[in-house]
Amino acid sequence: MEQIKTSFDFEKPLAELVQQIEKVKQVADKTKVDMSATLAELEEKLEQTQKTLYTHLTGWQKVQMSRHPERPQTLDYISMICDDFIEMHGDRTVGDDKAIIGGFATIDGQTVMVIGHQKGKNTKERQYRNFGMANPEGYRKALRLMRLAEKFNKPVISFIDTMGAYPGLEAEERGQGEAIARNLLEMSVLKVPILCFVVGEGASGGALGIGIGDKVYMLEHTWYSVISPESCSSILWRSWDYKEKAAECLKLTSDDMFKNKLIDGIIKEPLGGAHQNPEEMAGTIKKQILDDLKVLTKEKTEKMIAARIDKFCEMGVVVEG
Repeated sequence: MEQIKTSFDFEKPLAELVQQIEKVKQVADKTKVDMSATLAELEEKLEQTQKTLYTHLTGWQKVQMSRHPERPQTLDYISMICDDFIEMHGDRTVGDDKAIIGGFATIDGQTVMVIGHQKGKNTKERQYRNFGMANPEGYRKALRLMRLAEKFNKPVISFIDTMGAYPGLEAEERGQGEAIARNLLEMSVLKVPILCFVVGEGASGGALGIGIGDKVYMLEHTWYSVISPESCSSILWRSWDYKEKAAECLKLTSDDMFKNKLIDGIIKEPLGGAHQNPEEMAGTIKKQILDDLKVLTKEKTEKMIAARIDKFCEMGVVVEG
């Protein structure tokens, strides 16, 4: 926690403890007085406060955690998990959408197709990546790469982190809804294993466009919903002031999603979030990928596709009037 650069309001108790620890260290250095007992007591208190705080986050606090500016993104995970990566560009129709990246990579010598949203880390990058909000050509690029993976019988790994598909007029004119719907259809019957990981925000069809898989996981401090809390608040209460209440009502956290059988599992994050120890987070995801691929690559294709379709068909409840 000493290295934390950006903290939220609910993390203030931690920031105060970190400051106290730093002050005690400075006093010990200047006066040469043994302050080890005080330091040990403060560090123990810090650890306990961390555990209590991060195991009882509200829905809105998890939304904030998923948006942390230092949180690892798709390219970070690729560099930490994969031995190499060859990025591929374009949908062969309109252009190359920078909000979605993809290409062949190897993980422990096993070739996979990696696809994911990329938001960018600073203002310039975010503008270049359109804040991770993909146009139709982004989803068509993703589909082209998935078909390529199917052709060469390579598994698909997707990293989901988007505020939603780009809502601009030109995106709708080029068939945003059709592009996402096409991906849902094609991914449901793709003849290779698909693993999906929500590593940040999972908003609406923008997330679902690369989110149909044999296994769908959410990192502990992420969210997945048809609408963001702010947008939900503005529709229901005509104001953003109720976003915290909306976050609770939407049941968008990983715990809620797992409880409702909408995802296959929750991947635990390092204490304080994925941004506190990206290497550990990447190692956990890598292990999950290798464990799942070991099982899925042995399954018969027809059985795997049938199980994938059944899983999504069983979600939700239909009441005939």
